[in-house]
Amino acid sequence: MEVKLEYGDGQVEVRVPDNSDIFETGVTVKDPEGLKDVKKATLDAIRNPLGLKPISEIVHKGSKVTIVFPDKVKGGFQDDSHRKTTIPLLIDECLKYGVNESDILLICSNGLHRKNKPEEIRRILGDEIFDRFYPKGQIINHDSEDKEHIVDLGNEPKFGAKVVINKYVFDSDVCFLIGHAQGNPYGGYSGGYKHCATGISNWESIASHHCPEVMHRKDFVPVTSHSLMRQKFDAIGEWMEIKMGKKFFTIDAVLDSFSHQIAVFAGDAKLVQEASWKIADKRTYVKWAKKKYDVIIFGLPNDFQYGTRQGRNPILVEQAISAQIIRLKRVMSDNPVIIALAQCDGDFGDDEFPAMKEVYDYFYNKQNTLPEVEDYYKMMDVDKYIELYRHHYAFHPFHAFSMISCAHIAERDTKAVYIVGSKMPGTARAMGMKTRNTVMEAFEDAKKFVGDNPNVLVLPMTFKRPSVHLCMEDDTEFN
Repeated sequence: MEVKLEYGDGQVEVRVPDNSDIFETGVTVKDPEGLKDVKKATLDAIRNPLGLKPISEIVHKGSKVTIVFPDKVKGGFQDDSHRKTTIPLLIDECLKYGVNESDILLICSNGLHRKNKPEEIRRILGDEIFDRFYPKGQIINHDSEDKEHIVDLGNEPKFGAKVVINKYVFDSDVCFLIGHAQGNPYGGYSGGYKHCATGISNWESIASHHCPEVMHRKDFVPVTSHSLMRQKFDAIGEWMEIKMGKKFFTIDAVLDSFSHQIAVFAGDAKLVQEASWKIADKRTYVKWAKKKYDVIIFGLPNDFQYGTRQGRNPILVEQAISAQIIRLKRVMSDNPVIIALAQCDGDFGDDEFPAMKEVYDYFYNKQNTLPEVEDYYKMMDVDKYIELYRHHYAFHPFHAFSMISCAHIAERDTKAVYIVGSKMPGTARAMGMKTRNTVMEAFEDAKKFVGDNPNVLVLPMTFKRPSVHLCMEDDTEFN
């Protein structure tokens, strides 16, 4: 049968096995019903925070306020998106109780991602907030390498992870974290303590959890909200609060497959996580599969999540495939095969991902295993890449190492990964992936791993919408 899958800058129609099952996020299984009045629900949550005093009791004239919001990677851009709804309401509440507008600073929590450009911040926040605060220097990106504006909080005691925090956040009287309980292969969900642990920290802190010793553990695949990675997020976030002497005022929205709000919770981050995950589980851990699948087929567009050339950069291609394995492990057979459409043409996107090519060359030329490559970070000359991160909208060099660590999962947990449509097949093969011209050609070759009658799952739109964590129909873990 014919199915449309993502490829390049659009979709292509491809032939897949006739007996394939198809799962499309937000379509095959409908999401829970969204909020009818997003603004009212958000304001109600803000005014009735879980475990914290309301804004009326924690701010006054002279209070310094920071509002931390995620970068363009997460959260949607529609007019009633969580950020565009919540931030004006927070500002109005703060002003009502005495805060001077000049004492409010908005911080994009880009972490090791590239800083968001002004036009991207405008798209995230909307014209009114952007025009009101950006010209006055009151909207900034987090800079994890700005030594004058980060604070070393030492090592948190539970796991010994180094903790670093944005100084503007540390120095503020109140910090609002705007997050999303949206399915994420790294620790189950975005939002909560994951937001501050990754978004307003630095590479040394992030290296304590985005690393092989955490990402290659059994509790990381399949995805859960109680893995060591998630525990480290919590420990880092809680240590930040202890050292700051204040709690984050967290406002997280549970989002559906189209980034619309299903629910909103505010207050203590730990309590917000607990409340939001109970609802998010119903949308994210979808109990659907009646059988385990031997072959999984999907397409990778060029532009998703990290940048416009993600489907072309071989490291990011394999990382994205690994992210799907993390989400889909519960419905995969013991020896699965992945067939993925991707241009994978060796365009590493040097302007956005300048360190990627050097990391790839080191892996390819030295014939290291993927987990071993991370050690190279301590040897390479990172200063030139840090300069690009700080001043030229490039990803931090350590991001490449976190990506290649995740990419190892595809190599480890499958019998084979086939890339279909690669325009420079050698770059895919160098990462351990096989290449074929068509899906059916790859499928026929895969039979040597999965037999003549494999169960096949096809996933349209799996990278253009926030993916679910697919489960077996009789799974009792998420009742």
